[in-house]
Amino acid sequence: MFQTAQEVLQYIKEQDIKIIDLKFIDMPGIWQHCSFYHDFIDESAFTEGVAFDGSSIRGWKAINESDMAMVPDPTTAWIDPFMSEKTLSMICSIKEPRTGEWYSRDPRTIAQKAVDYLISTGLGDTVFVGPEAEFFLFDDVRFDQKENQGFYYLDSIEGRWNSGREEAGGNLGYKPGYKQGYFPVAPTDTAQDIRTEMLLTMAACGIPIEKHHHEVATGGQHELGFRFDTLLKAADYLMTYKYVIKNVAKKYGKTVTFMPKPLFNDNGSGMHTHQSIWKDGQPLFAGDGYAGLSKMALNYIGGLIKHAPALLALTNPTTNSYKRLVPGFEAPVNLAYSQGNRSASIRIPLSGNNPKAKRLEFRCPDATCNPYLAFAAMLCAGIDGIKNEIDPGEPLDVDIYDLSPEELAKVPSTPGSLDAALAALEKDHEFLTAGGVFTEDFLKNWIEYKLDNEVNPMRLRPHPYEFSLYYDC
Repeated sequence: MFQTAQEVLQYIKEQDIKIIDLKFIDMPGIWQHCSFYHDFIDESAFTEGVAFDGSSIRGWKAINESDMAMVPDPTTAWIDPFMSEKTLSMICSIKEPRTGEWYSRDPRTIAQKAVDYLISTGLGDTVFVGPEAEFFLFDDVRFDQKENQGFYYLDSIEGRWNSGREEAGGNLGYKPGYKQGYFPVAPTDTAQDIRTEMLLTMAACGIPIEKHHHEVATGGQHELGFRFDTLLKAADYLMTYKYVIKNVAKKYGKTVTFMPKPLFNDNGSGMHTHQSIWKDGQPLFAGDGYAGLSKMALNYIGGLIKHAPALLALTNPTTNSYKRLVPGFEAPVNLAYSQGNRSASIRIPLSGNNPKAKRLEFRCPDATCNPYLAFAAMLCAGIDGIKNEIDPGEPLDVDIYDLSPEELAKVPSTPGSLDAALAALEKDHEFLTAGGVFTEDFLKNWIEYKLDNEVNPMRLRPHPYEFSLYYDC
């Protein structure tokens, strides 16, 4: 919609917009924001930024060096549909106000550095990314953890577990079965109108929308689709996607989670991520190799497979992520590639004869990731594969359920836990620091933050199922 600061400021004046909302992402991947009266934002804000206290942002500054500046990107401006006062929203990157340097722990800055690194190698000048983030829409969520108790409770009108429940007006029985929620029409699909509103609201926020549909799991699993774009824009769109979906759901008295595995014994939510590299307006992943791929694309896949154990510490960065990455639920646990096998971590989608549509789909990530970090890390792994001509090995085109235990043992698999992925990242991260994309400081801080705030706290707390296993020992 806009390209320059002058265009944004002129629009604010013409539309008599009073409030400007500036959003930025913290290290774990949650949007933060601050709203300003319109005359506080002038042309200098788009270069020097707007000051704020960075010491309260997770994983960032100490209190004695807390001054930061958020710098809005004029190309991200949109009218926020969830605020009663007409409010212009913009997404920001973060600067060090004293030096004027971009902040090395800012995820959006890291994403931009990954693109700059690609350009510096001469391999390409554009990377396109298309994330597909699944989510659950629940009617009720309750959870708590104390010294003497811990529980969670989720419910959905679509939950198969409610097929025998007495409901107001009578139980009509339209509940998707376990693993049977893909593409049913109404009345089994109860969320058509909600998803349509989500999709159209996304469009009003500037996202190039494509589709929406019910997903596989019972209990209200869904997906909305938007068109791929450049790496930075795709990450911006994904954050807006999550913001819109959560707030439209709230309007209907419902709640959304992007947790990879909120429900036991059914499919989890992933974020299959399509990607390709272009140069001078031409696609570079189309060729005469396997599934119509170029040597560059196959080497890119080789980089993803080689570095996957470490990569998953950024693309699947929660303890819950690894409850999804288990066999039996269409989860991509096999570190291999295939043009049709959805249990492989990398799939080559059918794209016809159009070279511009040729791409690969990395199926491991989930939407608990910080998209700027995840997309940057995947690109870095792919660049390493191209530069070092890493062979991805043979494709996995067989049904894994037909493989013998001996054959399956030869196929590498994803890490089994977040701490295993973090250990892999600690050992293997030169592909991320190449070109100065990630710093040693950032990665050390990331590993320590995840261990101190997620892995170790989970280790300290008894799990409810442990009481079923061990209470009468």
